[in-house]
Amino acid sequence: MYRSREHRMIAGVCGGIAERYGMRPTTVRLLFLLSCILPGPQFILYLIMWVAVPKAPARQYH
Repeated sequence: MYRSREHRMIAGVCGGIAERYGMRPTTVRLLFLLSCILPGPQFILYLIMWVAVPKAPARQYH
């Protein structure tokens, strides 16, 4: 899994999850925001993924 270069708003984490599972980035972002209402470490997990998950390789056009 990679952080998205194309579908990013902050760090590309939600965009990368969306690309990995064939979902729309907006849907993943909304689910993340809704999950922040619930108790739990969602925001901390986002920050960890921001640091731990590499950016997608740059596309090279020949």
